[in-house]
Amino acid sequence: MNAHTQLLMIEGPAGQLELALDEPVGTPQGVAVVAHPHPLFGGTLTNKVVQTLARACVQSGWRTVRFNFRGVGRSEGVHDNGLGELEDLLAVVQSQAPSGPLCLAGFSFGAFVTSHALARLHPSREVRRVALVGTAASRFSVAPVAPELHERTLVVHGETDDTVPLAAVMDWARPQHLPVTVVPGVAHFFHGQLPLLKALVLRHLKD
Repeated sequence: MNAHTQLLMIEGPAGQLELALDEPVGTPQGVAVVAHPHPLFGGTLTNKVVQTLARACVQSGWRTVRFNFRGVGRSEGVHDNGLGELEDLLAVVQSQAPSGPLCLAGFSFGAFVTSHALARLHPSREVRRVALVGTAASRFSVAPVAPELHERTLVVHGETDDTVPLAAVMDWARPQHLPVTVVPGVAHFFHGQLPLLKALVLRHLKD
């Protein structure tokens, strides 16, 4: 987080949700919502990959919101295996981006939840860009991406991910003919390669 990050609380489905808001330079082109990894394994809105995604969104002109799922940090409630977390994400969208262009991004468990939020919001909302990183396809049932959104969706995965094997993501993406960007020699948390991840996301957001 930076010195200009605004922390706030909103009412969520299971109580208060903790948000971190960053504003871009100039007029925002829309709102980006970024979801963090698994709450039971230390995932929070301050995760380094989540912060990298947020910085890319802000730099690309998006008003960017990170948030803690229920039971994490100051967010109330208890972990709900993705079902309640989906409702948390949708509540953040409704609160911070009730209309206008939307960008959705998530890492690991957050990518899984984001996939279901995308399925729920499309086509009633304009989802302009999607970024799914380290998508937890080996542990959860990730929603398919609508074919018309493939060009707007970036899927990035580390070749040597030992938390979510690359094969699991390919098995999810293959029936959809959804491209996957594979970063050679990189594990789940993109250690040493966060600048590269940011560059990939920036390029996608600016296309």
